[in-house]
Amino acid sequence: MRSPCTISKGIRLILYAHAWRHALPVTVAIKLKRVYKRHMSLITLQNITLSFGGPPILQDISLQIDPGERVCLVGRNGEGKSSLMKVITGDLEPDSGNIVKQKSLRVAHIGQDVALDLQGSVFEVVAGGLGSLQKLLTKYHDVSVSLGSGGGEDLLKEMEAVQHQLEVAGGWQAQQRVQTVLSRLQLNADLTYSELSGGMKRRVLLASALVRDPDLLLLDEPTNHLDIDAITWLEEFLLNTSIALLFVTHDRMLVRKLATRIVNLDRGILTSWPGNYDTYLRRKAETLAAEASQQTRFDKKLAQEEVWIRQGIKARRTRNEGRVRDLVKMRKERGVRKELVGRARMQIQDTVPSGKLVAELKGVTFGYGDTPIIKNLSTTILRGDRVGIIGSNGSGKTTLLRLLLGDLTPQKGTVRLGTNLEAAYFDQHRAVLDEDDTVINNVGEGKDALTINGRPKHIIGYLQDFLFTPDRARSPVGTLSGGERNRLLLAKLFTRPANILVLDEPTNDLDAETLELLEELLFDYRGTVLLVSHERAFLNNVVTSTLVFEEEGRVQEYAGGYDDWLLQRPAETAEVEAPEKKVRKKSRPAGPKKLTFKETRELEGLPQKIEAMEVEQRELYAFMADPTFYQQKSALIGKATARAEELERSLPLAYERWAELEAISPDDR
Repeated sequence: MRSPCTISKGIRLILYAHAWRHALPVTVAIKLKRVYKRHMSLITLQNITLSFGGPPILQDISLQIDPGERVCLVGRNGEGKSSLMKVITGDLEPDSGNIVKQKSLRVAHIGQDVALDLQGSVFEVVAGGLGSLQKLLTKYHDVSVSLGSGGGEDLLKEMEAVQHQLEVAGGWQAQQRVQTVLSRLQLNADLTYSELSGGMKRRVLLASALVRDPDLLLLDEPTNHLDIDAITWLEEFLLNTSIALLFVTHDRMLVRKLATRIVNLDRGILTSWPGNYDTYLRRKAETLAAEASQQTRFDKKLAQEEVWIRQGIKARRTRNEGRVRDLVKMRKERGVRKELVGRARMQIQDTVPSGKLVAELKGVTFGYGDTPIIKNLSTTILRGDRVGIIGSNGSGKTTLLRLLLGDLTPQKGTVRLGTNLEAAYFDQHRAVLDEDDTVINNVGEGKDALTINGRPKHIIGYLQDFLFTPDRARSPVGTLSGGERNRLLLAKLFTRPANILVLDEPTNDLDAETLELLEELLFDYRGTVLLVSHERAFLNNVVTSTLVFEEEGRVQEYAGGYDDWLLQRPAETAEVEAPEKKVRKKSRPAGPKKLTFKETRELEGLPQKIEAMEVEQRELYAFMADPTFYQQKSALIGKATARAEELERSLPLAYERWAELEAISPDDR
C-alpha cells in the first residue's frame, strides 16, 4: 500500500494540473482543495513504538483515521489505550515512528476522569476551549447579562469597548460557536461548574471540546458518571455529528450503536476490524483460536527439536547445522512471545444463606429538607432477587440502597429487614482504597494469606486471579488505571463472605471480558444482589427486576432488566428528550391497512434481495479476512470496507421493512 504522503502528493498534483490546464477560477480551485481535504486521512500513525522503561506497550503499530469515521478502541485494562490517545494528542512522545496529520488538524480530547478543580461558570469553562479568547468572551457574556437586568451608561460604554475588542480579535464567530454549543447541549451558561453533578460536568467538558470545532474527537470512557438518560442523549448526539471519533468505552450497547470500525489493542499490537462489534467479537474469537492452535504446533515442534539437540555424541557429530540454526531461531521466537493475558478467575465467597425475606418497605418516604427523594415506596425483596436500580444522577439511588440495608430510617412508613443478613458493599467512589498503599496491602491488610471459601490462599495467588501480576500487586494504588482499580475493588469485596452484594456502579472502566465474567458470577450467585448501574447491557444480563426513579420521588418497580423497563414504562415517561425536539413513540393508526400494489411487489421481492445481500456479505467478510487483503491498493481496501459497512446498515433495514409489510393485512395477500 502506498504511504499517505505519496497518495496525498499524487492527488495534489492532479488537482493543480487540472486547475492549470483548464484555467479554473480561484474559487473552483479552493473547492477542489476542500474535496481533496475531505478524502485525505485526518491522521496516520506509522510504526509507532512506546515504552516506559520496560516492554513496549505499543509495538510498531499503525493506525489511520478518516473523516466521519467512528472508531472504537478496545482492549484489556492496562493495555495502553489511554496512552495511545495521548500519543495522538501529542501529550506523549513515541519512542519511534511517524505521525502524519492533515494540515491544520484540530483534535479535542476528553479523558476518563471528570475535572473537579475547574472554577467559574459553565460559560467560562466552555469558552475556555477557545484559549486566549476566553476572558474576552466571558466579559462580553457577563456585561450582556448585567445589561439584561438593567444598567446605566457605564455598562453601555463597557459593552461598546468589549464589542470593539471582539471585532479586532475576530471573536464574533467564536462567540456564536459558544452560544450554539450551549444551546445544543442544553446547558445553563450561568450555573457554577463546581456545583454540577458528575454527568453535567462531563457534558460541560464535551461542550468545551466542541467549541474548538474539532475534526477529530477523542473520548476516553465518555459514559463514566453519566446516568442512562445522559448516555442515550450522548449516543444520539454523536450519531448525528459529522466529527470523526476515536473512543474507548466499556458500554457495549454504545459500541454497538456508534462504532463503524473496531480497533483492538492486544499485547502491544494494534489490529483493525471492519464492521460492527458483534462481527468483531466473532472474528476475534476465530483469530485467537487459530493463534492458539498455531502456538501449540510450534511448541510441539520446539520440544521435539530440544530432544534432538540433547541426543548423544554420535547424533551431535552428524547433526545438520541448518537445523541447529533453526532451533536457535525458534528459541528466540518463543522467548519474545507475549502470552495472551489469562481470563480473570473471580469467585464470590459462600456463606450461610439469609432468611427468605431480605427487606420489606411499606409506604416509605424520605427526603432532605422539603424535597422528597423517595415518596410512598412499597416493595419486597426476597433471597435470591437481583434488583437493578435506575435513575438520573442525584435522584437518590444511593439513599435507596441505604434504606434497603437499614442504614437510614424513613421519615414515613416502615422498613422490615430479614434475618442473618451479611452485606458486602462496592463503592463507586473507591473511598475504601488507600491511594498511597500497595495493591497487596489494600486487599490483604497486612496478611500474607486469605481464607477463600474455607481454604487458605496466598495473597499473590489471589490477586493473580484478578489479573494482577506479582509486580503490579506490589505497586501503589495511585499508579493503577481506572479499570485496574475497579478490579481491585472487586478483589477486596470478594474477600468477605456475604449473602447480599451491594454494587454501586461496578462496571466503570472494566474491559468486556471482565464484565462478562462478573455477569456470570452474579447470575450463578445464590445470594441477593442490589445493583446500581448505567451499563444497559449489564442490567439486561443480570437483574430480575428494576426499581426506577420517576418524577417527584416516585419509585416504580418493573419486572426484568433495562429493555424490559423500556417496554413496560407508561406512555408519558416514554418520551425521549432530544437536543432540539421531543420524540414520541410512534403509535399505529387504528383500523386495518391494506398493501398497495407497489408494496405487494416490494414484499414479494424482499426475500430474494435479503438473501443476495447476505451472500454478498459472507463473501465480502471472507475476502477481508484473508491476510493478503491489506496488501492491496488502498482504493480497493476502501471500496470493500465501505461496501461492508453499507451492507451492515442496509440488512437490518431490509428485515425491518419485510416485517413491517408482513404485518399489514397478511390475510389479504
